[in-house]
Amino acid sequence: MSKLEDILQQEVLAEIAEVTKAAEARAAEIIRAAQEQAEALKANRQKQLEAEHAAAVRRAESAGELVLNQARIQARGQVIDRVRAEATKALADLQAQANYGDVLVKLAEEALRGLGQAEALVVNPADAAKIEPWVKAKGLELRTDPGLRYGVRLVAAGGKSMVQNSLAERLERAWDSLSAKAAKAIWG
Repeated sequence: MSKLEDILQQEVLAEIAEVTKAAEARAAEIIRAAQEQAEALKANRQKQLEAEHAAAVRRAESAGELVLNQARIQARGQVIDRVRAEATKALADLQAQANYGDVLVKLAEEALRGLGQAEALVVNPADAAKIEPWVKAKGLELRTDPGLRYGVRLVAAGGKSMVQNSLAERLERAWDSLSAKAAKAIWG
């Protein structure tokens, strides 16, 4: 029996070897498939991370551009405000100049052409002496109004209508156009 036993043992060992070999091959195939799947997952996750990074960079760039644009707009607004303040200061400085009376006369003449028949001229109290000779020459009554700045107001006969002509109002009416020109001159 020993021969039969040896033959059976060899067959069993051969069968075990085949099963082991098949199991090892199957295990190697499973490991290879798992590695491929892990590599695919890793590559997919890497792509997702790269896409998220690129999106974060774009958001940061957009936020930076927005902050920069807001700073530019704010700076431009401050410059335009400064230009307006300087223009208003120039009007105040003009009032102190020796030829300011001539400016008032020109404003009064323009207003008179627009009104026709006038009975009184109204100016700021500080300007009354500067235009009084013109008012007397025209035979008008001279009145004062502390609220009137850098200009004149002519009152029609009967007081039913009036025409105001002041540098402050002209600056106000023309400000949009002037500020656009100032912005273009400064920033091109």
